[in-house]
Amino acid sequence: MELNAFIHFTTNTFTDKEWGYGDESPAVFNPSALNTDQWVSTLHEAGFKGLILTCKHHDGFCLWPSQYTDHSIKNSPLQNGEADIVKSVSASCKKYGMKFGIYVSPWDRNRADYGEASYVSYYRNQLTELFTNYGPVFEMWFDGANGGDGYYGGAREKREINRATYYDWPATLDSVRKMEKSVIFFSDAGPGVRWSGNEAGVGGETNWNTLTPDTLYAGKAGIEKLLNTGSEHGTHWIPAEVNTSIRPGWFYHAAEDSLVKSPEQLFDIYLTSVGRGSTLLLNVPPDRRGLLHENDVNTLLEWRNLLKQTFASDLTLDAQVSANTYRGHDKQYNAEKVIDNDPESYWATDDEIVTGAVTIQFPENKTVQYVVLQEYIKLGQRVKAFTIEVWKDENWQQVANGTTIGYKRIIRIDPNLTTQVRITIKDAKACPLLSTVSVF
Repeated sequence: MELNAFIHFTTNTFTDKEWGYGDESPAVFNPSALNTDQWVSTLHEAGFKGLILTCKHHDGFCLWPSQYTDHSIKNSPLQNGEADIVKSVSASCKKYGMKFGIYVSPWDRNRADYGEASYVSYYRNQLTELFTNYGPVFEMWFDGANGGDGYYGGAREKREINRATYYDWPATLDSVRKMEKSVIFFSDAGPGVRWSGNEAGVGGETNWNTLTPDTLYAGKAGIEKLLNTGSEHGTHWIPAEVNTSIRPGWFYHAAEDSLVKSPEQLFDIYLTSVGRGSTLLLNVPPDRRGLLHENDVNTLLEWRNLLKQTFASDLTLDAQVSANTYRGHDKQYNAEKVIDNDPESYWATDDEIVTGAVTIQFPENKTVQYVVLQEYIKLGQRVKAFTIEVWKDENWQQVANGTTIGYKRIIRIDPNLTTQVRITIKDAKACPLLSTVSVF
């Protein structure tokens, strides 16, 4: 999917907070010009494939009229208490052909019984409401912020929970799977997709899609580096979803209207996320009107144009391609497969060969600045090391090197005028399989 959008929207939008305490009155939530079609149509135009909505953040306020709490949109003045933003966003996603996902915070600073067994039942009941009334849901997102100070029904105290055991995640997730068989679960350590260890939009330069999750759980400290790189010998397929916000904060603050990331900054983030084999989850928070702010919209659309312009003309379209080896000398696996625009075909070596080189030759000098590599990911992530060279001054000159490739790797190099580009796989876990080489 490559690009998904995050939508952070709750009472925090109106109290100017990032983390609500849980004592906010539902009456403060009252956007003046709510239009979820504006959110989704903008994001769709900007190239996003899915949207994840913060249905409930740590403050416990629910964007749907949950039957299990009064701390919800049903007690806000919006549409005289008849509003249902989860329903509206889900409908907008269907209208514009985007996938719909939900963020439901396990931590709840409003609930009096947070920390007790009854709260876990409450949390599961709300998941049942969401998955049975608003689906299909492609991803469920929950993070490691669990326990601390809060309102807790008036107790106004600090509560700690055992993050590894309190929610009984295996049972909770199994109950969700029964409702949504193909749902992807995001948390620090998956089990569907994992956090990348930072909120800056930076995936690991070495980025394995595999991880061994037996000692990992949401909120475990000290695992950021592991989550950023993944594990070469990991037992489970848990790729990274790289998250960041278009603004300094996750919720809308008027003081940040001048601090929206530029299209160029988003382009760089694209290269360190999608360009390192991950999905980018970019947060774009609606303002107090209930609209995506003009500054955010302009940046998103200019960024989309920048991506289109940069990757508009693939120089391999009129190039020749060769390889120093290919599987069984069978043309089904020859070098032509990396430039045939068919994601289901691929260049491969014999089983025992874990190195190999593919050379792209242009009919005339071309300026090369970006090389895009894609493994045939259906048969696993294999490449451990590669180099990129250009033909210059009658010699091959190395211009880049890397470790993992995965679904997609985009390498930016200093612009070089050349007639040939060579990609050499230096090492792999098994015979390398490249489905695509593109040059821009």
